[in-house]
Amino acid sequence: MTVFLFILRKLASALAVMFTVSLLVYLALEVNVGDVAVKVLGQFSTPVQRAQWLTANGYDDPFIIRYGRWLWSFVTGDWGMSTYYRAPVAQLIPDRLAASGILAGGALLIIVPVGLFAGVIAGMRPGSLLDRVISLVAIATTSIPDFASAVFFSAVFVFWLHWLPGASTMLSGFSLQQIILPVLVLGFYSTGYLARVTRASMIEVMGTHYVRTARLKGASTARIVWRHALRNALITPVTVIMLQFPWLLSGVIVVEVFYAYKGFGTLLYDAALNSDIRLVEACAMVSVVVVVATQILSDLAYGWLNPRVSLLDAANGRK
Repeated sequence: MTVFLFILRKLASALAVMFTVSLLVYLALEVNVGDVAVKVLGQFSTPVQRAQWLTANGYDDPFIIRYGRWLWSFVTGDWGMSTYYRAPVAQLIPDRLAASGILAGGALLIIVPVGLFAGVIAGMRPGSLLDRVISLVAIATTSIPDFASAVFFSAVFVFWLHWLPGASTMLSGFSLQQIILPVLVLGFYSTGYLARVTRASMIEVMGTHYVRTARLKGASTARIVWRHALRNALITPVTVIMLQFPWLLSGVIVVEVFYAYKGFGTLLYDAALNSDIRLVEACAMVSVVVVVATQILSDLAYGWLNPRVSLLDAANGRK
């Protein structure tokens, strides 16, 4: 029953957030109907052509009616036509989102095991040489933005060593060689950040009374870590891992554009660059759905790892 109430409350909150975002997005993009006509028809269109287009597409109606019509069409799956790609928006997004999902999945395969392992090892012996080395590397990686690391890795692996291609167009189908650099750039920053968070959490847990009691009883370090410390130490890192999904969704824009990768990021970039209003609106709403879904999963994971906090407490932010 608690899980049902939790999911029900989170879904209600998600619907409220999505409704608010949809209104803000529509206000930002379509409050000035004259600009909409220019963006769709082009700057060389005549005033008569713009007026005819606005009338044909219902822009003579009041704003609230136009917003309600758009929202209903979006909910029912009619996302409109892309003026740049000349195709239905609903057909463009799934494939591009799946392509970005491959990048995000590959990045998580680096971020999660490497970040957790490095953080746990560093946190087990704070102040040691290994801890200082890991902390130094983690700080260095989190200090470098995506575009800088993309340039650095390309300079090393593309122009110097000639090991990898400089573009990830995937024109001949999926290529593991082409996807290595984008995945490496995405995972570079977050791995260090996760390692730092895990290290801090591990140090805190290793100083608790039950860990000290286990040591006094003669338990080995490995047994203490695996049986007593690790689950509690993973509470904060798991939350951070779940929050990486929306960050990766936005972070792929820079990486995908840099490597010419045909994913969700380049789709949104092209839509914004070419004033493709319907496509921008759809991408924004899809991003909100991803953020809300990962937040729900994060709360579920938190409640599972920390049984002292109920799911309803997690939903209310009492962590």
